[in-house]
Amino acid sequence: MTAPVAVTWRQALAWRMRRHLLEPVAAVSVDEVVRRLCGVQAQVPSAAELAIRLRQASSEAGEVGGALAEGRLVRTWAMRGTLHLLAAGDAGSFLSLLAAGRTWERPSWIRYFKVRPEDWPPLRAAVREALDGRVLTREELVAAILAQPAFAHLGDELRSGWGTLFKPLAWQGDLVFGPSRGNRTTFTSPWTASDAWRGVPSVEEAAPAAISAYLGAYAPATVEHFAAWLSRGWMGKRLLKAWFAELGDRLATVDLEGEAAFVRAEDVDELAATRPSSTVRLLGGFDQWVLGPGTDDVHVIPPGRRSAVSRTAGWIAPVVVAGGVVSGTWEMDGELVRVGWFAEFGKAPKRAIEAEVARLGAILGRELRARVSAA
Repeated sequence: MTAPVAVTWRQALAWRMRRHLLEPVAAVSVDEVVRRLCGVQAQVPSAAELAIRLRQASSEAGEVGGALAEGRLVRTWAMRGTLHLLAAGDAGSFLSLLAAGRTWERPSWIRYFKVRPEDWPPLRAAVREALDGRVLTREELVAAILAQPAFAHLGDELRSGWGTLFKPLAWQGDLVFGPSRGNRTTFTSPWTASDAWRGVPSVEEAAPAAISAYLGAYAPATVEHFAAWLSRGWMGKRLLKAWFAELGDRLATVDLEGEAAFVRAEDVDELAATRPSSTVRLLGGFDQWVLGPGTDDVHVIPPGRRSAVSRTAGWIAPVVVAGGVVSGTWEMDGELVRVGWFAEFGKAPKRAIEAEVARLGAILGRELRARVSAA
């Protein structure tokens, strides 16, 4: 039996930087970036747009909105129950895996929401009928649902900004977000939103596609990495392992500094040949660089620095990445970009940081200057 190929973390992170379009940034479209990253978290729309533009060799403000309007992207609840931009043609595969968890059939859900498993087919039918060919505000959609007496008790939960009851509907492909009406949220059918929408495939079809896509951006990775990215770990481990097993020889295992981790078989040679990187990049808040492997991955965010990145109320700070490792954080203060460089990494690479601040300024259409201090 052949021993697994050995790779270092520095190699792995450099390879990921290529796959993330961070070294080099690329002449790619908005939807190509989103597809490569397996979605972009979009609870803060400006952060999602910045995550995309920082990976493009050239970009213009408003291109994300254009991709949504043209149906190349959809915006919906996806991984970890958070809002994401997804490439319309790929979205169903990720949603299928989330739906496979069937959280709405858990006893705690049934007790709290008083929605039984047998109530979901008529609820889904009501939503699909209401949104067929139409874009409705949350209030209009809720009114359509509450017109059925069986769901009259759900008014407060359906109106809640948390969207807890809407998430299973999103995962089953019954709704996506529509264009905002001023400050009002709207919903529509994914079939209405995009000609590229392909529906939600069976989990048997979806799992290999979703896992392969994830490993194409975040390998080398373990089942636990994938579980944390997909659902914060609430998906059963036995089910996840079965999904990975279905890929068979399309996956390979590498020795990642003593830990076994999965990669796509097609990527092993390229990964093994990758040289470590020292490239510095500024990335915005909620960036997939940290969300993909998870904020508790100490190879991406150093031990003791997680609280500097993953802050209260779920806020993920903008970060400075050097050689793939989060080596600082940054924030905007008017025209000043305040960079807090983690002291354990020695002297800050000021020229590289200043170049990144200039690139950020060009994207935002503002003249910015950097101020670097030890953190």
